[in-house]
Amino acid sequence: MSGKKLNPDQWRQSTRLVRGGTERSPFSETSEGLFLTSGYVYDTPEEAEAAFTGDIERYMYSRYANPTLTMFEKRLALLEGAETCVSTSTGMAAVFASLACQLQAGDRVVASRALFGSCLHIIREILPKYGIEHVLVDGTDLEQWKQALSKKTKCVFLESPSNPCLEIIDIRAVCDLAHEAGALVIVDNVFATPVLQRPLELGADIVMYSGTKHIDGQGRTMGGAILTNNAEFVEDCLVPFFRHTGPSLSPFNAWVMLKGLETIDLRVARHSENAHAVAEFLSGHKGITKVLYPGLESHPQHDLAMSQMSSGSTIVSFEVDGRKEGAFKFMNGLGLIDISNNLGDAKSLTTHPATTTHHKLGPEERQALGITDGLVRLSVGLEDAEDIKEDLGRALG
Repeated sequence: MSGKKLNPDQWRQSTRLVRGGTERSPFSETSEGLFLTSGYVYDTPEEAEAAFTGDIERYMYSRYANPTLTMFEKRLALLEGAETCVSTSTGMAAVFASLACQLQAGDRVVASRALFGSCLHIIREILPKYGIEHVLVDGTDLEQWKQALSKKTKCVFLESPSNPCLEIIDIRAVCDLAHEAGALVIVDNVFATPVLQRPLELGADIVMYSGTKHIDGQGRTMGGAILTNNAEFVEDCLVPFFRHTGPSLSPFNAWVMLKGLETIDLRVARHSENAHAVAEFLSGHKGITKVLYPGLESHPQHDLAMSQMSSGSTIVSFEVDGRKEGAFKFMNGLGLIDISNNLGDAKSLTTHPATTTHHKLGPEERQALGITDGLVRLSVGLEDAEDIKEDLGRALG
């Protein structure tokens, strides 16, 4: 059988990640083509007219679509199990577009309180300027979700595991409640990645990613993505908003992330294996007062996490004795692990959330979210786990 006739839906995951979405040009290149072009030419003005009226489907302008972006979107959609993927310039562009495209004055958003700082800023500071009501709940408390969703709601936004304390939300239960309230559920799945968790299969309507993290996986490029099986949302809300506001992913970044998808399942498996080993090493270690990792039985929502995810994630958060001074002393003692607010990189990276990603929250709010002055977030990389543990041990020593 000719390879051109094979159905990607019948491929297994690793094959989809290497070959899914590939469209070769007339030059028959092996590696996917990088189309660095802003526009496209037409043979006739009639063809251009037909393209703009929608009578024919073709590339018109790279703000709308681009061959390299199309390949990236198709491949990620195959991994996620989604019918549609729209790539964006950054992960935050994906967050804002997925919300703003469907909201208007008078609408209501319910969100988990434990969110990445910029996501929280959008919901709490930006959306209210446009007359959009918001309610924040403890994402782990289903009673709070029930109360908040007892009224008609337009959108629900959550992340699970959460940043940085790795709280786990019962996605299926929240989706059931949200749909009864008439809401679409948006899940930020960055920490779990599409390899470890499939929110659409748990009832979510929309999934978004910062491709800057594990999808690229080597700290090179910025990008994001929105995925869904809701055709009405795509046609009526997302596409018009996206085309006219322009949060487009660059072809070069799309190409880098397309190549990143070829190895994401291998990388995330190793990240997670290393993270589990590091979490076990840190547990009970002198100088560490708490270890947060969903893959450990000590995690308060371990059973829920393992029912939704195939492993415990690539991130470990832990509290260092001595509050901020102790955390900074520990981080300054690291020799191998880098200090950076990024994550999902091949290199192990650590950050102090209270003074970086969540520094705009007040002390009481951080404390309520579990973001203590001693909390350190570690994105575990692809180095040998023994080298990572030795570096942590030296810094704690």
